[in-house]
Amino acid sequence: HHYHTYFIKSCFEMFSFSLRVLYSRTENWFLMPSPVPQTIIIAAYIYFVTSLGPRIMENRKALDLRKVLIVYNFSLYFGFLLDALAFLGGKRVKLSEVLTTCWLYYFSKFIEMLDTIFFVLRKKNSQVTFLHVYHHSIMPFTWWFGVRFSPGGMGTFHALLNCIVHVIMYTYYGLTAMGPKYQKYLWWKKHLTSVQLIQFVMVTSHISQYFYLKDCPYQFPIFIYIIFLYGLIFLLLFCNFWYHAYTKGKRLPKVLQAQTWSHHTNGVMNGNANHDKDE
Repeated sequence: HHYHTYFIKSCFEMFSFSLRVLYSRTENWFLMPSPVPQTIIIAAYIYFVTSLGPRIMENRKALDLRKVLIVYNFSLYFGFLLDALAFLGGKRVKLSEVLTTCWLYYFSKFIEMLDTIFFVLRKKNSQVTFLHVYHHSIMPFTWWFGVRFSPGGMGTFHALLNCIVHVIMYTYYGLTAMGPKYQKYLWWKKHLTSVQLIQFVMVTSHISQYFYLKDCPYQFPIFIYIIFLYGLIFLLLFCNFWYHAYTKGKRLPKVLQAQTWSHHTNGVMNGNANHDKDE
């Protein structure tokens, strides 16, 4: 009953602050003044990858984007590596640098929407799954509120983990995009899902400590609940993926199945990767 009342109270506090246009150092940054622009972008993204895009490509030949994917994957590899290092040094730098790091992480979620667009342009529509689209849609939307009202603190731990996981992911997908001669380096696909599962367990465990701390003056506790739900929901979704992909043997690593390069593709579920990429 105590937590239920506290949750409702924190929701009301956040809403009342929003109505009064809470002061924030990020309020005039790109995409930050209002959640409306990002909502339009996300809605357009969902419409394109689930409806418009597949209809446009229906009678067209799949695009060969291998070179684009190599540049894309390794560019994001270095981007997330730098962002992870910035999060690690967060307690030793100025507040403005912490805010910048949080905003860059938020903005990266829009860049990662290209993952799904590449799926559509390459006619890999089977990869446009609920798990994939849900993640790419919900992450930027909720992170806007975090960057706008409560950047830094406990809320950045899952972003740090996510950046580290993305570095590992884009290493794998970059090698995948480089061609058949690199297949021998792709034996660890199954372990990539293991890393994801460990990530979500760590996120959920870390944020849960808030419920047991006697003195944790977090400005908007609602973000604690959101992050906790993030970890829990994606843990369940990836456990489901693991069961169907590996326990039932539907998607064992291609290098073990000795399948041809023609079945390889690219795409990421961002931090939360869609490991069906090379199907």
